[in-house]
Amino acid sequence: MIPFLPLKDITAKYADEINVAVNRVVSSGWYLQGKENEAFEHHYADYIGTKHCVGCANGLDALIWIYRAYIELGIMQPGDEVIVSANTYIASVLAITENGLKAILVEPNPETLELDDSKIEEAVTSRTKSILLVHLYGRCAYTEKIGELCKKYSLHLVEDNAQAHGCIYKGQRTGSLGEVAGHSFYPGKNLGALGDGGAVTTSNKELADCIRALANYGSTKKYVFKYCGRNSRLDEIQAAVLDVKLRHLDEDNRLRQRVAAYYYENIKNPLITLPKQLPDENNVYHLFPILCEQRDELQQYLSENGVQTLIHYPIPPHLQECYAGSWNENALLITERLAEQELSLPISQVLADKDIEKVVVLLNDFK
Repeated sequence: MIPFLPLKDITAKYADEINVAVNRVVSSGWYLQGKENEAFEHHYADYIGTKHCVGCANGLDALIWIYRAYIELGIMQPGDEVIVSANTYIASVLAITENGLKAILVEPNPETLELDDSKIEEAVTSRTKSILLVHLYGRCAYTEKIGELCKKYSLHLVEDNAQAHGCIYKGQRTGSLGEVAGHSFYPGKNLGALGDGGAVTTSNKELADCIRALANYGSTKKYVFKYCGRNSRLDEIQAAVLDVKLRHLDEDNRLRQRVAAYYYENIKNPLITLPKQLPDENNVYHLFPILCEQRDELQQYLSENGVQTLIHYPIPPHLQECYAGSWNENALLITERLAEQELSLPISQVLADKDIEKVVVLLNDFK
């Protein structure tokens, strides 16, 4: 079986360096809020191109703390609206609603699969305070028009960079394009930990300080609590592992881009639609989605022939039981069509040439 994502093999590439890093933490006797976190936060902020990085427990928390900080600082208040792409993973929406804010779902562009910038302005109201821009699949979702709309309506641009570590827009990395960004280091991400982990990047010191406090029980000084916070910290072992893998991230992304280039050049089946190809710097290929009206049959066919695939995401947020009645369920037809047709192919920095070729042959033979 060609696995969708062989995490064991990916980790094995850097096993010696990771073992050294983990042993260093174990031997230090210091397992939280220590030198490993300081080092990783410094290196990741420098890599992304921001002044500050705040490690936290996971990517969802990163986004939650961003909007909670806006509220604590008086920049937003419950009931304010945040525009977000309707076809995102539910974490993007949860971060909004968790803070008592209203998620305004806007359809994606069916060619790029990212937020359709031509539909944003019609969704803006007097209560709109932010756009949560999700760089889905590792594809840069930012456009100049989105930047112009943020300026025109004084909207805070927040990036969900959970899937796009290393992605670039005109020389600037995603995660630094807006005012603040949330990042996930879930093991399957391009920059993945050996467990959960997340971070916030920003050049806004006030935001960074507030977020750091919120993720540490609301404390700015030991036993002094400015906010009603929670415990959401990146542990020293994960920080050390991430610091190792960060050094290899650009090369790993180049290897993913090589796989994607082969897919784009050689998948010729008219039953399969590929998303619009972007320049490599705009896409780090966290996922390689294809669209097919016979998606379920195609997935079964590939499985029977030894290829594992996944669906991202079969039920969009507005159709989930937890959000029943929150939105007009008949108004997001593009999102629903993508949910019915999307299939993600194997792609990673360790995918062998023979396996890439086999996937393409099988796809082209599908009828």
